[in-house]
Amino acid sequence: MKIDVSRKLPEYMETLIVMHEEDGVFERTGIFSDALHDSIDEFIKADEFKFGKGNIRSFMRLVKGKKQNVILCGAGQKDKLTQPVLKGYMASCWREAIRMKATNIYFHYAFEVPLAELAIGHILAETALLTSYKYSKYLSDYKHHEPDNVHLVYYAKTNRYLNRGILEGRIFADATIIARDLVNEPANVLSPDALADQAKRVALDYGLSIDVFNADRIRRLKMEAFLAVGRGSKNEPKLIIMRYTGNPDKKNSLTALVGKGLTFDSGGYSIKPGNSMTTMKSDMSGAAAVIGTMAAISALKLKVNVVAIIAAAENMVSSDAYRPGDILTSMSGKTIEIHNTDAEGRLTLIDAVHFAIEKEKADRILDIATLTGAAVGALGKDFTAVLSNDDKWYEKLHAASEISGERIWRMPLHEPYNELMKCEAADLKNIGGPFAGCITAGLFIHQFVQDKPWIHMDIAGTAFTDKPKGTDGPGATGVGVRTLTTMLRTME
Repeated sequence: MKIDVSRKLPEYMETLIVMHEEDGVFERTGIFSDALHDSIDEFIKADEFKFGKGNIRSFMRLVKGKKQNVILCGAGQKDKLTQPVLKGYMASCWREAIRMKATNIYFHYAFEVPLAELAIGHILAETALLTSYKYSKYLSDYKHHEPDNVHLVYYAKTNRYLNRGILEGRIFADATIIARDLVNEPANVLSPDALADQAKRVALDYGLSIDVFNADRIRRLKMEAFLAVGRGSKNEPKLIIMRYTGNPDKKNSLTALVGKGLTFDSGGYSIKPGNSMTTMKSDMSGAAAVIGTMAAISALKLKVNVVAIIAAAENMVSSDAYRPGDILTSMSGKTIEIHNTDAEGRLTLIDAVHFAIEKEKADRILDIATLTGAAVGALGKDFTAVLSNDDKWYEKLHAASEISGERIWRMPLHEPYNELMKCEAADLKNIGGPFAGCITAGLFIHQFVQDKPWIHMDIAGTAFTDKPKGTDGPGATGVGVRTLTTMLRTME
């Protein structure tokens, strides 16, 4: 899809999208020809159309015998227009254009948008590309349609910031699509080894360094908790380490992104119900998010230092699978009694976190994982649950989410709940009982971060969607990529 900026409309356009504010008057300007303005004005009056928030209408007109589609989109009240809100309205416009099988689209704001030109260009590109996304790899008779050309009709003194925004929006979208493609790939194709191969491909494409450790190397590192989770599968675990050094002279600045990489989760011997297993290919959404983020920060050439660590495994049932009652020794030396084999993600994460601190010398840790159904129960599918021991760093994440539109909600890091994970036979048990499961899962990981600033993101509710919503779905959302990339920009 080619996306550019134009200062005027041609005489003929296959598809025109016009967005306007709710209280604005549709005035004659130098942008529209008299004939086009009159056609739109007549339709508005005949249909009694209001440019209220998210309202959409379309009509067809003839221009010299050729059909032209016009889509009208409401932006609501201008003073309430934020970047995420605008993305949502624009996504609805784009779905209408795709439904019409539009190939050449002109997009125009008929009002003064209260955002910087950089943001205007970014939002157009990101929204157009992500809304047009469809995972159709395994649909034998399906032909996906997306527009060939998109033109932002906008008059500015210079197109410099609009074009830069379009470039950055494309980078954000491409990185999110990397994550979506990984999550949407079925587990019979995307094994831990295949995930490592895909990480290598991204590293090659984006100039990142990468190491992949096999089971023997992982065993020598004494990552027994991680290894136990993958023991039941014929596909051996892989430890994936991706590195980006954008500011080699900056000391004490290494951020570790730790992504949960369960390429399939049956629940193990604490087996999941059948209807809960269908989408468990998405249990590596955290890994996909950090891979996509690494691609984005490299493409943007951010002056930050980041290491991504993924403990990739499958949680399966076999004669060699780990069992309830087993006691494991983590890489840190702490012992864990297994009370539920379906609470496996935290076991892989704690060894990956310890590796990040001890071997990579990370100064701060952020883990992202489809970790608990309790997060979905508490917040539904619109919010990512977050725990953190560092208020300032959390505020950077929250500010980034307000720009990306990937909403987060902070849960309490209530340390008295650590008592729920105490165990007679080992240092810890891997679940905290039937209540506050999202919080206790985060607290479990928190016990392994030492004194480092730490953020935990539970994306169990936001990583996958059944139906289109904004720029997402159906399928993997790629959640986390845009928020993490935006946050890391503030840490340059």
